[in-house]
Amino acid sequence: MRLDVILRVVTKFILPFVFVFALYVQFHADYSAGGGFQAGVIAAAGVILYALIYGLNAAMRLVRPGLVEAMIPLGVLIFAGVGVLGWLTGLNYLDYSKLSYDMPHSQEWGVFLVEIGVFVTVSSTMVAIFYAFAGRGRK
Repeated sequence: MRLDVILRVVTKFILPFVFVFALYVQFHADYSAGGGFQAGVIAAAGVILYALIYGLNAAMRLVRPGLVEAMIPLGVLIFAGVGVLGWLTGLNYLDYSKLSYDMPHSQEWGVFLVEIGVFVTVSSTMVAIFYAFAGRGRK
């Protein structure tokens, strides 16, 4: 794809908007459709687009496979950690309505943290799957 100048320029122009849109979907989920899953897929699509245009090696230098593999369990740990916090406060698993008695918006923070965990897990899993399939047969 070295000769596809138009694709490379358009991709460099579009990618920041793709990632900003992923953040918008993530943080605006309380008010409209969206959330961690949708935002994670959008962010992963941005990385995959970069890999398709600039090559797999360039994408792996930008988003290292070791980082991707570490983020998958990190997202699950964030999600599960919020659930365990509910248990530690005497509530049900993922019942974060009273995580902190002195924090007035603990319900919103609980939802936000769960969605962050979902975002991290989904985006890193999608990129890891792409790396696995795109890197088949390469040494």
